[in-house]
Amino acid sequence: MNEKYNFKAIEEKWQKYWKENNSFKTVEDTSKEKYYVLEMFPYPSGKLHMGHVRNYSIGDVVARCKKMQGYNVLHPMGFDSFGLPAENAAIKHGVEPSKWTWENIHEMENQLDQLGLSYDWEREVQTCNPDYYKWMQWIFIQFYNKGLAYKKENPVNWCPSCQTVLANEQVVDGCCERCKTAVGKKNLSQWYFKITDYADRLLDNLDTLDGWPAKVKTMQKNWIGKSIGAEIDFKIEDTDKLMKVFTTRADTLFGVTYMVMAPEHPYVMDLVKDTEYEKPVLDYLDKVQHMNDIERTSTTNEKTGVFIGKYAINPVNGKKVPIFISDYVLMGYGTGAIMAVPAHDQRDFDFAKKFDLEIIPVVNSEDPEVDVNNLKEAFDAEGTMINSGKFDGLNNRKAIAAMIDWLEEEGIGTKTVNYRLRDWLISRQRYWGTPIPMIYCEECGWVPEKEENLPVMLPTDVEFTGKGESPLTTSKTFAECTCPKCGKKATREMDTMDTFLDSSWYFLRYCDPRNENAIFDKDKADYWMNVDQYIGGVEHAILHLMYARFFQMALHDLGLVKDEEPFKNLLTQGMVNKDGKKMSKSLGNVVSPEEIIKKYGADTARLFILFAAPPERELDWSDAGVEGSYRFLNRVYRLVSDFNQNYQGETEYEIKTDADKELNYVLNTTIKKVTDDMGGRFSFNTAISSIMELVNELYKYKELEEANQAFMKKAIDTVVMILSPFAPHICEEMWEALGYNQSLTAVAWPSYDKDALVRDTVEIVIQINGKLKEKLNVANNLSREDLENIALSNDKVQALIADKNVVKVVAVPGKLVNIVIK
Repeated sequence: MNEKYNFKAIEEKWQKYWKENNSFKTVEDTSKEKYYVLEMFPYPSGKLHMGHVRNYSIGDVVARCKKMQGYNVLHPMGFDSFGLPAENAAIKHGVEPSKWTWENIHEMENQLDQLGLSYDWEREVQTCNPDYYKWMQWIFIQFYNKGLAYKKENPVNWCPSCQTVLANEQVVDGCCERCKTAVGKKNLSQWYFKITDYADRLLDNLDTLDGWPAKVKTMQKNWIGKSIGAEIDFKIEDTDKLMKVFTTRADTLFGVTYMVMAPEHPYVMDLVKDTEYEKPVLDYLDKVQHMNDIERTSTTNEKTGVFIGKYAINPVNGKKVPIFISDYVLMGYGTGAIMAVPAHDQRDFDFAKKFDLEIIPVVNSEDPEVDVNNLKEAFDAEGTMINSGKFDGLNNRKAIAAMIDWLEEEGIGTKTVNYRLRDWLISRQRYWGTPIPMIYCEECGWVPEKEENLPVMLPTDVEFTGKGESPLTTSKTFAECTCPKCGKKATREMDTMDTFLDSSWYFLRYCDPRNENAIFDKDKADYWMNVDQYIGGVEHAILHLMYARFFQMALHDLGLVKDEEPFKNLLTQGMVNKDGKKMSKSLGNVVSPEEIIKKYGADTARLFILFAAPPERELDWSDAGVEGSYRFLNRVYRLVSDFNQNYQGETEYEIKTDADKELNYVLNTTIKKVTDDMGGRFSFNTAISSIMELVNELYKYKELEEANQAFMKKAIDTVVMILSPFAPHICEEMWEALGYNQSLTAVAWPSYDKDALVRDTVEIVIQINGKLKEKLNVANNLSREDLENIALSNDKVQALIADKNVVKVVAVPGKLVNIVIK
């Protein structure tokens, strides 16, 4: 063992050893309890950032600890490798997306290895690999056959300059992020998954996920947005059309003073055709086309709209109310039309004020200072019904159910459950994604590709211009094919799949990643699933986690998996900040993992990032903290090195002296503390802190003349074992230096002696009138009476109470004595 801690040589040595010895290879072993730990796999951007280091270090500590505790651990890694950045690289630099992606994958594989992460690389998956996307296409076909995949026309963001569809995130201030041209809307026929069929299960199952953060479950509940209300038909005057609206506030029906349709509502053009309102409506439609949904629904935007010249009839009182179109109503939500009650909804109130529309209160405030007949803003609190016929005088919350019952009795409304969740649009007009395995035949319509012909491969004869439709349309070989059903000439689907699909089932493929004949072996999936611990950023709380749960449920219904939920426990780690802000290239506050590893080593990077904050909290980067972690590892290394120079090979020992007893107490309490902290709590920072305290105790102990070398050897062995999940390279080196031939990857986690957790003596404090006056070491098992006598007979205490009246003495064994005097 070198006297100096040469982290570079040590880390290279042990990374090579783990690789050559296949130290992290996993096989199914039914004699052991399994543990599947998984971090969300990365997009291969080419460089790891500190968020990656934190995420993967957390997972690695869990995996290494569980392996030492006797579990059969699955800890895989792969790459979410389809996506737009590869296509943008092809447009900008003329590099094929596959070449750019695979170069980045290999670079990131090397970086992950440098961190000493315990992955079973034989199970690696890359979503851009045909061996993977073949089964993505297979899943699509199963969903299609089950009725979960369908095609329909819907408006999309369209850049007239680039001649391409844009995702919402590609529209910045109403313009294309590439060419800055104003973005419009275009109807396009696209593929959808019927995730709404699973809305209730996705919602109800959240209550079974005890190992998930409450905030994530709340976010998903809000996204699903289940609401119970009424669907009501408003007749449009002088037409045979009915305006269908959904409301959760049936109690406010008598307060409706106008109606609003989404500008894209199919009725709009019919109602204004050949009228004076046609041109204003067309002008407004053109304006709205250049806004994305986020801008349209913003509560801070000025309310805009156009009267379409028609009136609706309120079915509860026969009152005529004007119909407007406005950008704040979206066709994709609810029915695409709303009833507006300005007295009790702030958005409606603002609109009514701007267009000088009537405001009729139907809920009166209990607060005498609130005059609902002269509102300065909408009144949305609970109150008593007014201006509502037979419902006057009822509490408005109770009136909701009564009103819905009445609507049903009168045949003018129906109790309805509505969801915010919408079906998942999965079509993308891009090249670098999984081709949708559907074929259009003039005779047969849409037909899935034969399963034996999968995968439908991405063609290589494409052009990347950034203009026009998907680059797939430039291929001379891809589109033409024969119909799988009738054999006639047909055309392939030119869209690829949303990359969120690829990440919605990758955790299942890890169970059996090299299977060429099936998506995975069911027995293997049943053995490993569900994932015991999933780790990733809270920014994926809604979409990725929702989609993965939907996939798991659908595959369960197809009989492919036993569990309805994919992830038993979820940890959402906090961001890594520097100077109080999230690390960002634009802010110039990024710390490169490569630089830290080069200067201090991977073990220091891991130790700091796990010690600096609890994993679920934000972490503030600290150069001093990194230095401190590095000094600590050097300190442990010197402890082992110095000990080895004097150790004579003694193995037998007895706990005799007070120093032995104190070290034994600290040793066993540390094992217990670290074991508990590494359990469900994952309090890595406090676990590391307790290891540091044990190291301090060992430094004190080794200076004693009566230090027991054999006992010290056991304590040092323990330090190395329990530190190894955090700093594996240095610990392997020290373990070898301590005389062990077996790698720590095959060593059992140490147990603690329960009897040693109790000290023979304990420090108590003596207070007078609640103020600390003395500290004493006393026998641990003293009674209250004995403790009182010792405190009162203490020389310092006697001097302080000599001329005082002792009112009472409160003794708490093992902790304190408080003497109350006057």
